[in-house]
Order: sequence, then structure tokens, then C-alpha cells
Amino acid sequence: MDSIMKDEEQTFYVRSRMEASCLELALEGERLCKTGDYRVGVSFFESAIQVGTEDLQILSAIYSQLGNAYFHLQDYTKALEFHRHDLTLTRTIGDHQGEAKASGNLGNTLKVLGRYDEAATCCQKHLDISRMLHDKVGQARALYNYGNVYHAKGKNICWSGTDPGEFPEEARIALKKATEYYEANLCIVKELGDRAAQGRTFGNLGNTQYLLGNFENAVLAHEQRLLIAKEFGDRAAERRAYCNLGNAYIFLGQFEVAAENYKRTLQLARQLRDRAVEAQACYSLGNTYTLLQDYERAIDYHLKHLIIAQDLKDRIGEGRACWSLGNAHTALGNHEQAVHYAEKHLEISIEIGDRSGELTARMNVSDLQLVLGLKQNHAASYMDGPVDSTSKTGMKPRSGRRHSMENMELMKLNQDKSPGAASDDDVSPKQSKTSPIAKTSSKLFFINRFKSKKQKANGASAMETPQSPNLSSRLPELDPKYAPDTLGDEGFFDLLTRFQGNRMDDQRCSLQGGGLSRGSSPSPCDTPPIAVRKPISTSEEAASAQPGHFLDLLASSQNRRLDEQRASMSALPGLLLDQNNSQAMLSQLIASADSKEPDDDFFDILIKCQGSRLDDQRCAPPPPPTRGPTVPDEDFFSLILRSQAKRMDEQRVNLPSDSGPTPLNPD
Repeated sequence: MDSIMKDEEQTFYVRSRMEASCLELALEGERLCKTGDYRVGVSFFESAIQVGTEDLQILSAIYSQLGNAYFHLQDYTKALEFHRHDLTLTRTIGDHQGEAKASGNLGNTLKVLGRYDEAATCCQKHLDISRMLHDKVGQARALYNYGNVYHAKGKNICWSGTDPGEFPEEARIALKKATEYYEANLCIVKELGDRAAQGRTFGNLGNTQYLLGNFENAVLAHEQRLLIAKEFGDRAAERRAYCNLGNAYIFLGQFEVAAENYKRTLQLARQLRDRAVEAQACYSLGNTYTLLQDYERAIDYHLKHLIIAQDLKDRIGEGRACWSLGNAHTALGNHEQAVHYAEKHLEISIEIGDRSGELTARMNVSDLQLVLGLKQNHAASYMDGPVDSTSKTGMKPRSGRRHSMENMELMKLNQDKSPGAASDDDVSPKQSKTSPIAKTSSKLFFINRFKSKKQKANGASAMETPQSPNLSSRLPELDPKYAPDTLGDEGFFDLLTRFQGNRMDDQRCSLQGGGLSRGSSPSPCDTPPIAVRKPISTSEEAASAQPGHFLDLLASSQNRRLDEQRASMSALPGLLLDQNNSQAMLSQLIASADSKEPDDDFFDILIKCQGSRLDDQRCAPPPPPTRGPTVPDEDFFSLILRSQAKRMDEQRVNLPSDSGPTPLNPD
């Protein structure tokens, strides 16, 4: 008896030491993650899981913290795994607050992975539980995450090559939903008096309104964001607000106000010592002064952008800077320097594989070389003698200048429209379709197979004569409805079904006796072939017609598959289960199952069974266009093109309606 008591005390002591060790490791990992050392913190959390614990609350907290740490390390697959473990565990123990938190974390991870529909489902679950618990803070977070999901979805569609005003309906719907959720979040955080949360929501709301083309509303939202950022002394948020205000004022046509906001952005970027953002601000300022036709200032800012891009080894930003400098020097008439930068832009575009940039650079170089050649010819002819006023020498520079000014539009050319990509589109739609001759040949092939199959079934295969190679001599022997001229899609599939029917029959098995037992299954060789298979007796038919007999057969055939798909609690890493704990978890599961409606329980099982198959069939979204760290994400020249498109269209002229050549003036 004493030995038994000692063994129990020793077991309790070992378990308490393991428990303390697991908790201590988890607390150390949490402390390291708070200081920003996520990689070392992850190692402590992993060690805590290896030690294990029986406390489900501690294990849930470890899963949550470990998922967040992997999220910050951008290992989203591992983050998704542990957030799912956390969600499973919190549902099992009935922790509604933890389930809401796990759903929110899972939604954020799915959003980053581009799985927006699944992320929206998790956010809805987070919102429903928070409303059930009357948790205002949880509701605000769920609405904010909901808005972020639809904001990211709409922005992803917009960045796939579509300009504002020409968005697909799907993108507009997503962005409008994001606006609604952000406004609902603002109502709650204003009620709670959370100014920091208001600032974050105002910033995202301004970006959403900007993408929708509501630039006045975007300005109002970003001004509120700027005011709150100044209250908290958050210079990074203040810098972002100034940059977003500059972008919005560009579309409103207020270029001077946009330049002032970009200057404040540049000052804050220098204070924060963020070289990449400093280069972006210089890039935006150079383009703004180009719109204001102050080309000397534009060249100054573009040179600063070029220097930083070279220091950061940003070849894409360096190419954009060279292109902008070439345009500015062209506008000033410095064609020699413009050629230098245009050739540099061409070299970089070829190096990085930018086909549209290469096309634009080649046209710039050819136009500028033509202008320089004409200048040299004009100077030589001036030295030799007077120049005829009716010559074309004075007209060519104007044509080259026109091409240079229209090069902004050429940057919007898609890679598929470039001459280098034309080889992918050489095949016309007519050529891609199957020819009628090929269709007829395939039909005749199946007719021949069907006829030979039919003759073999009648036992005439040994007596038939050698077939003539002429197919037309065999066609009249078939049923007229299978003739090539009248054989449609239905006839073709009818032939295919008949041809494959015997193969299907060969694979069928007959149910004999009183049903299959759970412990044994019939051997394939025990099933008689079709020719010698005996019909089922009348008694067996009567037995099989009874509903109970059919359900017994169904249960016996499906029980093994159901058992294979069951989930066990041992799948959760770090969980140490004893008999008492497993009984408690079982009672919790039964209680939670009883509280659910039958339909909800069925659909939960269905979603769990089919979730992995749906995930396997998903495809990754197209990657966003590659941009250098010194070029803003929202390309500035795309902003210029959008704001100036109507002015360009107004300056175009229509060609004369008559298509004949204009007669030359005899004078």
C-alpha cells in the first residue's frame, strides 16, 4: 500500500515538473516575441509543445502565440496550421472567446494567402461569436478584419492591370463591402473612444475610397488619419497620410497641393531614415513638377531618385528614373542628354526583362536619334547654303516630339501587345478549333469499333471476310441514324456508352447470401462472370427489397470509410491525455453535439470531409506586378495617365472620311 502511494506521489511530482517546464518555456517564448525576436521565441514554443501539457487552456495559448509568431516570420503555412489547431481545441473545450480569437487569426492568415472567401467565412464566425457574447471590442476587430479581407480582394483585382473607373464588377462589389465594414467599425470604435483604432480605420477607408474613385471622400478620410497620427506622434503613420493625400490631390488636378504633401512625405522619410520611401517621394515630386511643366525641378528630384536607386541596387527604380529624366530633358530640348538616359533605360529594360519598357525605350531612342540627325543635317545645310523653306527638315522634330510626349501611354501597353509577345497569339480562333474532317474521322473510327464489337458479340468474328479498306462500302450496313452525316453528339455518346457497357458489366459484382460481414469481403475471383452468373432468387429479392436489409448493407460497406475519416485528439501536438481528461473532453463533445441542430452538425461534418479536397483544387492568384523598392506601389505614371486621359482624347483629331489618297498639289 505504501509503495502504491509513493508511486502516485512520484507520478504527480513528475507531472507537476513537466507542467511547470511547459508553462515556463511558453512564457519565455511569449516574452521574446514581444521584444521582436520571433525566431528564438518560436524555438521556445516548439520546445514547450515537445514537453506537452494536459491543460488545454495553456495548449490553446501556445498554439495562438506560435501561429502569430510564424505569421510575423511570413511562414504562413505553419501559421495556418497552428491557428487551425487552436480553433479545433477551443471548439472542443467550449471556449467561445478563444474560438472567436482563433477565427480572427485564421482569417488574417487566409487573407495574406489570397484565399479571400475562406477568410471572409472566418471573419463572419468571429463577428457572430462576438455579437453572441456582447463583446464590443471583438465586434470592432471582426469588422476591421472583414473590411481588410474585401479591401485586399478588390485591390488584388485592381492591380491585375485594370484602371480605376474600369474595374470589374467583382472588384467594385468587394471594395464597397470593405467600405461598409470600415464604416461599421468606425461607429463602434468611436463609441468606445479608441482613437488609435479610429486612425487605422480612417487610413484604410481612405485607401478604399481612393480605389473606388471617390477622391474627395479619400481626402477627408486621410485628413482624419493625419490628425490622429499627429495626436499620437506616430511619424510613420503621418508620412503615409501625407503620401496618400498627395496621390488623391493628383487625381483632383491640384498639383501644387499634391507637391506640398509629397514634400512633407520626403521630410518625414528623411527623419525616419527610410531610404526607399525617400526615393519614392523624390520620384513622385519629380513627376508632379513634370505635370506643372517645371522641368528643372523635375530633373533635380529624378536625379535624387536615381542616386538612391543605384545605392539600393534597385534596377527597376533606376530604369524608371532614367525614363523620367529622358522625358524631362526632351521637354527642355536637351536631346543629347535625353538620348543618354533613353539608352540607359533601354539597357536596364532588356536586363530585367521589361518588354513594355523596352518597347518604349526603343521608340524614345529612335525618335531622339532622328531629331539629332535632322539637327545635324540642318546645321550642315546651313553652312553649305540657304535651306529651302518647303523642305521637311523643319517638320521632323515636331513629329519626334509628338512621339516623345505620347510615350506615357506606351508604358501602359501590356506585354501581350508588344511585338515580342505576338508569337503567343499567332494562332487564330478558327485554327484552334478541330476541323470537320478530324471530327468525321473520329466518328468513323468509333463506328468501325462499334461494328466490330457487334459482330464479335454475334459470333461472326471467325467467319467474316477480310475487310475492305474503303470505309464507304461499310457505311450502308449500319443503322441510318449512325451515318456520318446524321451522327451528332448524342449519337456519338450513345456509341461510346454501348462500346464501354461490357467493360462496366465486367466490373460489377453480385450480392449473394444474407449480406457482407464486417470482417470479411468477397474475393474478386469469387464473383462469377456475366455469362454464367445466376439470377437472384425470389426470396433474396424479397429480402433485399426490405429497407432494413439495404441499410445493413450500406452500414457494413461504409463503416470502414467513416472510421478512417474520424479525427482523434492525438493529432494535436503537445497534448497529454489521461483517462479522466479524455472522459471530460468526451462529455464536452457530447454536450456540444446535443446543443447543435441536426442540420448544422451534418453540414459541419460535410465541410470537414470536403475541405481538404476543395483546398487541393484551388489555384494561387496571379502575382502582383514587380516593382522596385524605390518606386511607389501605386505607380505614379499610371496616376498621371488616368488623370490626363480625357485631355489626351480631346486633343486627338479624326481622319478624313474619304479613304482615297489626297491628290498632290501641282504647285
